Amino acid sequence: MRRTCAALRPWGWGYLKSGEVAPKVAVPSRDEWYGKKAGSSEESISSDDAAVDLPELRRTRAAELANMPEMKEAHAFQEQLAAGSCVVTPGHTSFDEAGVSKEQALLVVRAAYATSLLHVESRVASFLGHGFYTIGPGGEELAAVVGACLRETDGMALHYRHTAAQVARQLKSGRDLHDILLDRARGHVVSSLDPVTGGNHCAIGGGKHDFIVTSTLASQAPQAVGRALGSALAYQLGQASLMEPSAVNFVSVGDGSVNHAQFLSAINLAEYADYRSFKCPVVFMVSDNGIAISLKGYGWLQKRFVKKLQIRFFEADGCDMCAVWRASRDAIEYSRRAKRPAFLLLKNLPRRFGHAATDRQQAYLAPDEIERVMKHNPLLSTSAQVVAAGFTSWEDLHAMYVDTWDLARRAFDKAVNEPKITTRNHVQQVTCQPLYRPEGPAPPVVRPPPNAGNASVKAKDTHVMRKHMTRVFDELLTENPKLVYIGEDVEHGGYYLVTDGLAKKYPLRVKDFPPDETSLIGVGIGYSQVGLTPIVEIPYAKYLDCGVDQFFEAAIMNWLTSGKQPCGMVVRLQGFDRGVFGGNFHTHNSLHIPPGIDVVCYSNGPDYARGMRNAVAQAQRGRVVMSVDCTNLLNLKHVCQDDKDSLWEMPYTAPGQVASFDEVTVYGDLSAQIAVVTYGNGVPTSLKAAQIVQAELGVAVKVIDSPFLSGITAGLLETMRGVTGIVFADICKFGQHPFGAHVGSLQNKGLLPAKWQVCAAQPTYNPLGTYLTFLNIPDVVDTIKRVL
Repeated sequence: MRRTCAALRPWGWGYLKSGEVAPKVAVPSRDEWYGKKAGSSEESISSDDAAVDLPELRRTRAAELANMPEMKEAHAFQEQLAAGSCVVTPGHTSFDEAGVSKEQALLVVRAAYATSLLHVESRVASFLGHGFYTIGPGGEELAAVVGACLRETDGMALHYRHTAAQVARQLKSGRDLHDILLDRARGHVVSSLDPVTGGNHCAIGGGKHDFIVTSTLASQAPQAVGRALGSALAYQLGQASLMEPSAVNFVSVGDGSVNHAQFLSAINLAEYADYRSFKCPVVFMVSDNGIAISLKGYGWLQKRFVKKLQIRFFEADGCDMCAVWRASRDAIEYSRRAKRPAFLLLKNLPRRFGHAATDRQQAYLAPDEIERVMKHNPLLSTSAQVVAAGFTSWEDLHAMYVDTWDLARRAFDKAVNEPKITTRNHVQQVTCQPLYRPEGPAPPVVRPPPNAGNASVKAKDTHVMRKHMTRVFDELLTENPKLVYIGEDVEHGGYYLVTDGLAKKYPLRVKDFPPDETSLIGVGIGYSQVGLTPIVEIPYAKYLDCGVDQFFEAAIMNWLTSGKQPCGMVVRLQGFDRGVFGGNFHTHNSLHIPPGIDVVCYSNGPDYARGMRNAVAQAQRGRVVMSVDCTNLLNLKHVCQDDKDSLWEMPYTAPGQVASFDEVTVYGDLSAQIAVVTYGNGVPTSLKAAQIVQAELGVAVKVIDSPFLSGITAGLLETMRGVTGIVFADICKFGQHPFGAHVGSLQNKGLLPAKWQVCAAQPTYNPLGTYLTFLNIPDVVDTIKRVL
């Protein structure tokens, strides 16, 4: 028997009869959403262990909740289902035309209802002070179609409004709806049991082939192209891949994101790959709300943007379930069959509610506009269509909606009382994968000072640093069939001949990409995600700024997924520090050292080779390592140019010899009480400065080469022991120098001697044709004298 409008309808955990009207309450202000002390130093999350009675909170504030736009519309839709008053929109595609079965249609409806109600309850939880993420579908519930069309083994990276796709794919796989809703609720209330982020954030994912999306616009897009290219490459190399040979990589964004450099970068690379006939099975989906938070679209996306696309284009009315099905199926199967990129546009999807709970729509939309889009519910026609086709009844749809809402509420009731992250140690522990230490911490390597022995006699089989670099990459590529080397101009040897001859020997694994660091690093992430180990060469240090968001994506991914989805890789940053050619843009001497990245800067060939072996081993285990190469050192032969001492031409270290991050090299007497700590090009600079101090004052100075820049190492602590004066000679610009953090950490722990100083490069930019602004010998000499 059909349920009528007289049926009770939920209102918090209290109920109103159909004829009752909730008392008018003003829409919550920003202070009510955030708390009046938002932004202050006061705790915003209670630290007590008292259980949260969410049902009671709903009852207590039922009048206020009833006036939330999402709640009002959910109640109205429930009444329409109960009354059977929904109608099919004229012109919508039929199930027969789209080839949609009863089971497929009902799966989409169930996923769409669940997604809509998850969104409602996430905003309720936020209003009640126990939910912390409120972006969700406000009209995009029919993205569920995509999840129904994708295979479980296809890659999927979803925009936050497209949660329905994941819900549908999980339902299709046989997962229980209660479990799906509970896991999504866990994300919204930051439960540590959230299978996606472990309570660090709220993100869509959790499955083997679900790839986590950060809150940075369109940052998921370059990585999806990387997975498509990387999976094809892995099979071409005869190597296993996370993705099956027939897999498609699906990635979605909102209409505002198409303007972002990261999306444009991804589209450009996909078009380039298609033009070059590279296998690139990736599908981009864009839902057009006609507004990007507060900026209206003015038809830009449909009238101009998509007309420039050079890949296969598919489109559908986003409120027409069967049209979405047909377009999604065709786009996915085209990409699967042809191994080519495709673009899917879902039109006519007004955003029904604010971008997030904190969005003040009344500041940029007129009241009639807000009301109009709020009533634009794509589930009205969809519900009527499945009933008209005889797939179900109004009674069953109403029961499905009520039961799903009850499940969603109970999911939040449970998740809100689950444990949250409560210690800083927990957060820090998942920043990186565990450090690989096959043989434990290494002792410091002690080398003689440059003026010891007969420097004029050159040892046999010695080489400049660049030769060691080429050789170790050759060695590693030979030993590791999943290792790939990508960059710009690397096939012909690169700007400094470091990859000379490697492309000829490894034609599939040493490859050039278009000069775009965003797509280049994004591809590296994608390669890693499918099982390859990428080395990504950035041609000049300054160019990392062009792709820095993807660099930070690589840094944060292990943390964001609580260690479940690392993206191990090596970034090789060249074109760094001292030089007279190219000016500041080719001699950049500032570094990004975020949490989650191991940064090293070696000073000589043997250390570089041993260090790169370690870097690749760490990357194979999920860590991200950036090796910074000082241009001035690549072909350096002599520490003292006038003496032609050949001290920086050194023998190659045997395969298997590895430099751990803990290792430092000491030049001079290990017992010397004055020390200079430095790295990279600072080592020969400091060695010459130490010679001058020894000659002028008779004071022995040891130089500690400490190449690991992301923290204090055991080797550094050991070699500092007993010094009475210490200088930190940093080749980066003062104020952006990594040794600044070292000094702060050492001082906090009381590990610095009474006399210490820091010298660094000048806090400005490097003019063309001069060494004026770099760390120079007189800088180091003067600073040493101040600690004597």
